[in-house]
Amino acid sequence: MENESLIRVGAFVCIFTVMAMWEATRPARKAQLSAWVRWRGNFAMVLAGALITRLLLPGALVGVALWANNANWGVFNRLSLPAWIEISVCMLLLDLVIYWQHRLFHTVPLLWRFHQMHHADSHMDTTTGLRFHPIEIALSLLIKAAVVIFLGVPALAVVIFEVALNGFAMFNHANIKLPSAVDNAISKLFITQRVHRIHHSQRIADSNSNFGFSVSWWDKLFNSYQHEASLSDDDINIGQAEIPASKQNASVIGLLLMPFRRHRR
Repeated sequence: MENESLIRVGAFVCIFTVMAMWEATRPARKAQLSAWVRWRGNFAMVLAGALITRLLLPGALVGVALWANNANWGVFNRLSLPAWIEISVCMLLLDLVIYWQHRLFHTVPLLWRFHQMHHADSHMDTTTGLRFHPIEIALSLLIKAAVVIFLGVPALAVVIFEVALNGFAMFNHANIKLPSAVDNAISKLFITQRVHRIHHSQRIADSNSNFGFSVSWWDKLFNSYQHEASLSDDDINIGQAEIPASKQNASVIGLLLMPFRRHRR
């Protein structure tokens, strides 16, 4: 698909810049570690994830979608539906898959070891939404590729969905606080920063909720939505109690090796 990479990179830069500037001017919380210490490791994970993606699927998910379309594989490649219906339904189903994938990574101990690196960030900001272990990125990529092939997702739907997914991840991890009235209104449909901070709480009773990355209706439908945390938003302890905030744990090597070290949950 022409200009797919340019669209993705352009959207990423624009959304990240807006959210980072918003955080810098009106931060919701103060970090325990400096941005320089945390961002080095977090952005290194972004680069590692991009490398893994290119090694596993040189054409990325868009290439998988184009291949399935050319081979006439997948449910929607066998149906004659208007493009807007195909794209809308496929994006909805992909988001549902991401919701259940997220719950799976919290439920299966082996998968949690890799996903815990994301939750071990001692502070939540825009870069936290990009911080995932390369092995988790690889597993997620294979799951999404299988779904794209099975459904026959159009390439355009893949591009829109991935741009939206990354955008929402940066938005709802951002270190900002919306006015209560605005937050309550938006959270009826979407995951806000306050709602997602509950998911990043050190209290398991709180963190085992709000698995949605973009919309809140999956959590409400499958009884995992939690509108308020055990503590107030200002008092939530972010991160993992057994993985303290330190330069070592925030380093590139520390992040890569984190799943292979013993941590009590």
